[in-house]
Amino acid sequence: MPELKRIGVVGCGAIGGQLARSISQFFQDRARLMVLCDLDARKAQKIANELSPPPDVLPIDSVPVHCDLIIEAANGSVVRELAPKALEMGRDVIVMSVGGLVEIYEEVFALARRKNANLWIPSGAVAGIDGLEAAMTGGVTSVRLTTRKPPAALHGAPYLEEKGLRPAELTEETVIFEGTAREAIRGFPQNVNVAATVSFAGLGLDATRVRVITGPGIATNSHEMEVEGAFGRMVTRTENVPSPQNPKTSYLAVLSACAMLNEILNPVKVGT
Repeated sequence: MPELKRIGVVGCGAIGGQLARSISQFFQDRARLMVLCDLDARKAQKIANELSPPPDVLPIDSVPVHCDLIIEAANGSVVRELAPKALEMGRDVIVMSVGGLVEIYEEVFALARRKNANLWIPSGAVAGIDGLEAAMTGGVTSVRLTTRKPPAALHGAPYLEEKGLRPAELTEETVIFEGTAREAIRGFPQNVNVAATVSFAGLGLDATRVRVITGPGIATNSHEMEVEGAFGRMVTRTENVPSPQNPKTSYLAVLSACAMLNEILNPVKVGT
C-alpha cells in the first residue's frame, strides 16, 4: 500500500474548508489530512471536529513540520510568509492566493527548483490555462484578460480609493481599469488573482494586459481571456457563480483547487 501523503490546509474559509472535507471524504486511500490552521483557531477547530480522523489545529509555523503538502487558502500575506518557509524545508505547496506571489515569485520559483519541491497554482476561476500553456511552447504574441465584476465585489479596492471612483454610482457598464497584470494586482489585490495566474502561465506580469469592467447590469464575476500566437487565436469566457459558503469566492475556484489536488494524487492525468 503506498504511503499516504500528509496534507495541511492553511486558511479555513470557503476554499480551505471544502478542501479539508474533500481530503477526508474522497482521498483517504491516498492522503491524510494532518493539520488545519487559521488565524481564527475556533474556525479551524470547528471543521476539524467534523472530520474523521480529526486533524490537529496548529499555528502556521508548525504546519510544514508535520506535512508533505501544504495548501494555502488564506490570503496574500500568508503566501509570502508560508511559501518560502515550506519550500525551504522541501515541502510541496499549493497556492490559491496567487496575487501574494507577485512580489516574491522569482525567489520562490527558484527556491522550489533548488529544493526539488513542487509549487502548484490551480487555474482558479478562469478557464483556458491549459491552452495558454500549450500555446506558449509555440510562441504567443499577446494575452488579454477582461474581468467583469459587480460593483459591490470591488468595494475597498485600493485603485478605486486612489482614483476616487464609486462603482455603485455608475449607470452603465464602464471600463474602470486598463493596464498591465502587475498594475491590476496592485490596484485590486482581492479581486484579480486570475491576472496573476494568467501571467505566470503566459507572457508575465508586465506583458499581460488586463481590463476591469463594472456596472449596474453585472451580477456575476466573469473572466474572458484572449490569446494570440503561432497556434492561432483562442478566446475563453468563464461566467462564475459564487461559492455557497462565501459569495466573494467563485465556486469554480473552489472546484479548481479540488481538481488540482485530485491530479496531484492521481497517477492518471488528462490534459496539458
